[in-house]
Amino acid sequence: MRLTHFSWLLVCIPLGCTQAQSPAENDTADSIQWEEKLSPEAYRVLRQCGTEPPFTGKYWDHHERGIYLCAGCGTPLFNSETKYDSGSGWPSFFDVLNTSNITTKSDYQWGVVRTELLCSSCGGHLGHVFNDGPEPHGLRYCINSVSLQFEASEHPKESATPKH
Repeated sequence: MRLTHFSWLLVCIPLGCTQAQSPAENDTADSIQWEEKLSPEAYRVLRQCGTEPPFTGKYWDHHERGIYLCAGCGTPLFNSETKYDSGSGWPSFFDVLNTSNITTKSDYQWGVVRTELLCSSCGGHLGHVFNDGPEPHGLRYCINSVSLQFEASEHPKESATPKH
């Protein structure tokens, strides 16, 4: 399939969300700290509410056992045992590690209501959650790879079981 110029714009532009980490919401010192800590792409996604193109992130087709953490602050977010191939091109999970580690906000961009996911510790934009996932909850946590870091483990920690 050949993408037109307009199609690429839809894929590559940051998809706005309600919790954009704009300078108006953060002090300058905080913004400088994040720009120094993160790669330009991670900063664009985590702090400016962007998204990465599908099928390009390093974790969309990742199959190791372990824990996925917030790339901004290291907060544990997902157990690899809840990761599945949704066909979306982004890492997808059917459950969170601990609901208190993720904050949700309503996102009204693009004329539809979506649920934005943010790291509860640092406020970094992770992605969105949709109601088209597998059982047991029917949820698909669709996450930008650049918002994650991975900690490999043959036996994910007992504390890594989902807590609601």
